Order: sequence, then C-alpha cells, then structure tokens
Amino acid sequence: MLFPRLLLCLSLWALCGSAKPTERKERVVREAPLSAREHDDAQSFDYDHDAFLGAEEAKSFDQLTPEESKERLGKIVGKIDEDGDGFVTVEELKAWIKFAQKRWIYEDVERQWKGHDLNEDGLVSWEEYKNATYGYIL
Repeated sequence: MLFPRLLLCLSLWALCGSAKPTERKERVVREAPLSAREHDDAQSFDYDHDAFLGAEEAKSFDQLTPEESKERLGKIVGKIDEDGDGFVTVEELKAWIKFAQKRWIYEDVERQWKGHDLNEDGLVSWEEYKNATYGYIL
C-alpha cells in the first residue's frame, strides 16, 4: 500500500519538475518604430529625418540643396506650431511626428483602394477584391 503512494508522489514530483512554464506575453502594446533606419546620431540623422518628415518626404529632402531644405523646413515648422506663438512645444512636435507616421498609412490605404477598385466606382466588391488579390484564377 505504501509503494503505490510513493510511486504516485514521485511521478507527480517528476511531472511538476519537468513542466514548462507558460510563455510570458507582453501586455503593453508598443508603438511602431518611427523609422526603419538605425537610430545613431553619431553617424547620420536619417532616422530623425524619417521620423520628423515621413519616409517619402525625407527622400525628397535628400535631393534638395541646403538652402532649399532650410526654406522647406521653415514652412513645415509653421505647420507644426499649432498655436502660432512662434515656438514648437514638445506636445506639438509629438503630434507632428504621429501625423507624419499616419500620413504614410493613409496614403498607402488610398493607393491600395485604387488598386482594388477596378471599375473606379468608389466601392470594392468581392469580385474586385478577389481579382485584385488573387488574380483571375478563382
């Protein structure tokens, strides 16, 4: 009678000792990175340009002369300064960076929508979606 109980206890002990703990899942949702580039100010300011201007706008700024770049940045600062006091606050800068990130998303959605709306009626039917996504094989 003692042997079966001892065997049961040893089996349970071995089972508990070899059990794998559950994976820890992150509860905090992390925001998307501001840029796909590496953030290293000692080497380059490309990360900051992408975050501040958006990836597409940063590419166009790379082609400008320093004078043209300063002029266009001056115009952008006027847009960032929401209260018009001549200064850019941290909150205004954060709002601008979030806007620059979302602008790319909205532009991409618009491009994707146009690619799926084959008859250009402003609506995407199941047939249009299926044909644009999978081709005419279905």
